[in-house]
Amino acid sequence: MTDWTSGYVSDIGYTFGYYTELNPLRVKLAFLNAGLVCPEFGTACELGFGQGVSTALHAAASVVQWHGTDFNPSQAAYAQELATASGTGAGLYDEAFNEFAQRADLPQFDYIGLHGIWSWISDENRAVIVNFIRKKLKVGGVVYISYNTLPGWGAFAPMRHLMTQHAEVLGTEGRGIVSRIDGAVDFAEKLLATNPLFLRANPLVADRIKTLKDQNRHYLAHEYFNRDWHPMHFSTMVQWLEGAKLQYACSAHYLDHVDAINLSAEQQAFLKEIPDVMFRESVRDFMVNQQFRRDYWIKGVRKMPALAQAEALRQVRVLLTAHRPDVSLKVTGALGQADMSEAIYAPLLDALADHKVKTLGQLEQAVAGHGIAFSQIIQAILILAGAGHVSLVQDEVVMTKARKHCDKINAHLLNNARGSGEVNYLASPVTGGGVVVGRFQQLFILAMQQGKKQSTEWAQFTWNVLASQGQKLVKEGKTLETAEECLAELTVQAQTFAEKQIPILKALQII
Repeated sequence: MTDWTSGYVSDIGYTFGYYTELNPLRVKLAFLNAGLVCPEFGTACELGFGQGVSTALHAAASVVQWHGTDFNPSQAAYAQELATASGTGAGLYDEAFNEFAQRADLPQFDYIGLHGIWSWISDENRAVIVNFIRKKLKVGGVVYISYNTLPGWGAFAPMRHLMTQHAEVLGTEGRGIVSRIDGAVDFAEKLLATNPLFLRANPLVADRIKTLKDQNRHYLAHEYFNRDWHPMHFSTMVQWLEGAKLQYACSAHYLDHVDAINLSAEQQAFLKEIPDVMFRESVRDFMVNQQFRRDYWIKGVRKMPALAQAEALRQVRVLLTAHRPDVSLKVTGALGQADMSEAIYAPLLDALADHKVKTLGQLEQAVAGHGIAFSQIIQAILILAGAGHVSLVQDEVVMTKARKHCDKINAHLLNNARGSGEVNYLASPVTGGGVVVGRFQQLFILAMQQGKKQSTEWAQFTWNVLASQGQKLVKEGKTLETAEECLAELTVQAQTFAEKQIPILKALQII
């Protein structure tokens, strides 16, 4: 019998996550900051899309034609359900990579994305992916790949191996993967309690095990318990992707672009002395103990002239997607938590507080009297966007075309929220992707769509939905037992939603 799973966990579904770095719209700011020419995106593909939430939301919220595959048929079926609901016609399949690569009906792609999957597959499948990229990515096209990285995973890799061994040797097959994961984590904790020399040499392993205990078992199954699990040095990734004619462009994680929050002055000076860009990235990974890289690669790097770069940066459009008073002037980088300068960030946030779309050039004019240089504006936007407070914005024409598909997929997700809290995202034609909207907030929107105007009515509507299914609320880890307690908590949340989130969701054209 053929093992269609290729050693990948299949008896438990992947999480219903959304990964904003897969949004092609985000490429532009990263490339412009690095001084690189950014292509236009008309066709895109995601390899190993999991439940397909990211692919479906990006297809609905843009005019990009999306394709993709995931070997798990139940996950592909859910992705197809979302694509059908939105009416985008995205081509999503349940084929293995080698089967998908042989399809004759796929276009040439401007953009190909892989989130995490690279770390969990065999070298044979990696070779298939590299060959697919070589054949199907256009000249000038971009590839996004995120993957587990060495040296950051070096200390924990032996413990992960021991845990998967426990799940295979001592776990009870009939009890399912979740039971085997629980048993493996419990075993690891008991092992470390004996104070082995391994722990003394790698003291941070104990903290990682404690973290695992509280994490979603669906996530753990796919993150740690596949047959193939290969953290990789950046230099090894370079060697793999050379076969597809790819060159490293820059990090897709905006906070990585800001050295001040990741590297000491001494480290920055040390890196500047290294002339080779690729080797410099490898050394930087050691400085920050990199565990997970999110990178853009391109088939044909082209540098921009400084003037063109400056002009293009000033045309970048952004929107504040957080409640202005709630934006913390703290950011966490590899060096730990850092304070953002109020003299720079307060004027910028004030200029964005009305949740209206502004170009970086307009922001430059708005804060002209505060002595803020344009380079400081760029760095601030990278940090604010990297922290999730600011989003990039599409052109008006694209927004108009994407709106109907967003409305359709959002209607589908809102209806599903009545019985499930699995997908905590809705599509925005403004940002070209997904926006975090929790289940209760989705139900509040559903109540509004049904003509209920007051926050108390939204709360009552939501409680009626939950109570009809015997569900209760949990507050600060404690289950609220009475209907009065649950309704009171929902009322508070509905009032907060009205005050803080509705203006933002209107600006995002979700409401």
